[in-house]
Amino acid sequence: QVHLVESGGGLVQPGGSLRLSCVASKMIFSIYDMGWYRQAPGKQRELVADITSGGSTNYADSVKGRFTISRDNAKNTVYLQMNSLKPEDTAIYYCNARYTSGAHFGQGTQVTVSS
Repeated sequence: QVHLVESGGGLVQPGGSLRLSCVASKMIFSIYDMGWYRQAPGKQRELVADITSGGSTNYADSVKGRFTISRDNAKNTVYLQMNSLKPEDTAIYYCNARYTSGAHFGQGTQVTVSS
């Protein structure tokens, strides 16, 4: 059973930065496409960014130029560097792993952007 554990969330002021990490286990990390989703109160879960097994990246328009997704296959870890954070980035951020066998989510980490 794929296991994903997110960390790095917290409270940050507008304009600040956070780096989220997601450590994966019980899977062959390098063959999975990985992503970050978020869900704000009262809203549907949405894709923030993803990175394929080959390293190609994709971003939601709302975070382009501010967020960067990366992966370290040696550490079974995917990262989301978030800069210039805005109050509308406040949400629970979930790590996602996708392969032909299915998709998996972690438990999430809370990000709150507020002064």
